Amino acid sequence: MDAGIEEFLWYVPNTVEPGHRGDDTVDGWGSLDYSVRLAEAAERHGWGGALIGAGWGRPDTFTVATAIAARTTRFRPLVAIRPGYWQPAHFASAAATLDRLSGGRLAINVVTGVDDLAAYGDGEFDPARRYDRTREFLRLVRRLWSEDGVTFEGDFYRVRDSTLSPKPVGGAHPRLYFGGASSAAEEVAATEADVQLFWGEPLAGIAERIDRLRELSRTLGREHPPMEFGLRITTVVRDTTDEAWRAAEAKVAQMAGRRDEPLRGSHDGSVGQRRLRELAERGDVLDSCLYTAPGRYGGGGAATTWLVGSAEDVAAALRRYADLGVTRFVLSDTPYLPEAERVGDRLLGLLRGPEAAGTVDHRCSTPAHPSS
Repeated sequence: MDAGIEEFLWYVPNTVEPGHRGDDTVDGWGSLDYSVRLAEAAERHGWGGALIGAGWGRPDTFTVATAIAARTTRFRPLVAIRPGYWQPAHFASAAATLDRLSGGRLAINVVTGVDDLAAYGDGEFDPARRYDRTREFLRLVRRLWSEDGVTFEGDFYRVRDSTLSPKPVGGAHPRLYFGGASSAAEEVAATEADVQLFWGEPLAGIAERIDRLRELSRTLGREHPPMEFGLRITTVVRDTTDEAWRAAEAKVAQMAGRRDEPLRGSHDGSVGQRRLRELAERGDVLDSCLYTAPGRYGGGGAATTWLVGSAEDVAAALRRYADLGVTRFVLSDTPYLPEAERVGDRLLGLLRGPEAAGTVDHRCSTPAHPSS
């Protein structure tokens, strides 16, 4: 594997309705068989696992991840969760159980952006304090994973003499990914996350944010091992550069015709989403091959900007992110199943040696000084 790159993950869309981000798959869409086929394809074609998306009105991510883990051997689910959807002790128990059942394969993506809060009983929560609550949630979960007899009195959560059983595998805990571009989000990431996950910004923007997060980690007194950085982005990979750009422009033309909209409860209105949408004002192509036009037509989150080109082009672009300190990549394109195979075979083969497949360490050792 290229120096500095630790992991490549794909994406499981986790929706009941077909057509997600232009995927034309209909037969079996939303079924367990389809999700398992996608996970098995990821295993065969070099991916360490996949991010499983979350949102109210979509299948429950933990249920889907558990079912997939039961029918795969190496696939590592990166399960998206929302603190407002879970109580921390309930979540800590569910995560530790799945981690045990899967042999230590679980990772967590913590999502704090506003969802349909009232639909799942979170309607009384003040959105302005959601990052304060997330920080408290993560501190309590870390303690429950690593200590016995936990008593915690916070502004949002309380437990008394709480001992979790089972705990995660081997004295470690599932790696905690976290997103968010606001100042409040970055403070939570700098102190409590294991991996800050960025969307597809230009290199200069990512470099600036990495520097800021590292400085925040120092000034805020981070108590955990040094944080890592990840990139979540769409990749349009074809045999040649020209073929890739024709495919990307055709996809954008289709989006313009139907005005793609992000899923309900997605990232519209977030600081990170605004940053991505504003990139289109600087040009359709930034850096070497970062395509911003999708953001004009409703592409949300990781679908707002794309890396486009031959496998060599996109590999070179990912290496430039790795040079900045990005070590973990979550990629995707539609249709998800054939693209998992295409991108895995053509792109990952340039970035990782065969001896690295399936050997990546995705665990986090218990910190010497747990958060209080």
